[in-house]
Amino acid sequence: MESPQPRIAVLIPCHNEEGAIAAVVTGFRTALPQATVYVCDNNSTDKTVTVARMAGAVIRREALQGKGNVVRRMFSDIEADVYVLVDGDDTYDAAAAPAMVRRLIENRLDMVTGVRASEVATAYRPGHQTGNRLLTFMVQAVFGRGATDMLSGYRVFSRRFVKSFPALSTGFETETEFTVHALEMRMPIEEVRTLYKDRPAGTASKLRTYRDGWRILRTIIRLVKQERPLQFFGAVAAVMLLTGLDLGVPVVLEFLRTGLVPRLPTAVLATGFVLIAVVSFAAGLILEAVTHGRKEIKRLSYLAIPLFDPQSEAARQLPADASRLRTVLATQD
Repeated sequence: MESPQPRIAVLIPCHNEEGAIAAVVTGFRTALPQATVYVCDNNSTDKTVTVARMAGAVIRREALQGKGNVVRRMFSDIEADVYVLVDGDDTYDAAAAPAMVRRLIENRLDMVTGVRASEVATAYRPGHQTGNRLLTFMVQAVFGRGATDMLSGYRVFSRRFVKSFPALSTGFETETEFTVHALEMRMPIEEVRTLYKDRPAGTASKLRTYRDGWRILRTIIRLVKQERPLQFFGAVAAVMLLTGLDLGVPVVLEFLRTGLVPRLPTAVLATGFVLIAVVSFAAGLILEAVTHGRKEIKRLSYLAIPLFDPQSEAARQLPADASRLRTVLATQD
């Protein structure tokens, strides 16, 4: 009996990509002929929607500006077994999609990331590579492991990843959320090196290096505070304690030697730093317990969503087929 085929959805967030979107839609319709290609327009002022529709895409719209808002909407509204997320700027290799989808299904993964590999300097600028490595190192330092290309916009997800993903970001920092969500939920993830090329002539990148880099850094700090509160507040407590000791130890030594406290303001300030350290550490302990309970709920919600498995799906159909066969044989007798 032939195994059931997964429902595949290609998700393409778009804003003013008139010059590139036709090639993206055509490329993924060719690479994944069984998939439905969705283009979610994010307030484009050019002919992105018209061109995408003519290329064969299903059009969706999101009024809230920002890639994170578009991803949230598409994850919520579109039903599939496998999701391919890619930018609409025609910089990623559509031909790599079948291998990424196959790897996700065969290895029972929740995310496969397309790691960008390019020999074109203008496609993946050194500044962006350095920033990506720095942000990736920060995530690895906190969460223990990470992705080689944490900010890649080319990913393949399982249904249970998509439907358990909180999608709280509004902009390009949503890629950081993908990685942290997978690491915190201890999901099975892998990477595949994919070709990364320059944008088509006449199109412009929506990424702003410093602005979006700061937003991504801020998102990492927020996620560390939410997902690792003991580490975050423990670090704050350590800084406050060391500062308090640095200010207070000389005052204490002077008091032990003379019985006087000549620098009373310094003593009060040192006491304040130590108290802040104690409160911060206590807050970290309390929030760590709260976070642990929240992770348990998220994990149970994640496990409640079935993972597409053609073998088990086929196995579930066998009893019904056997029953029908017995009925036919009994009729013939």
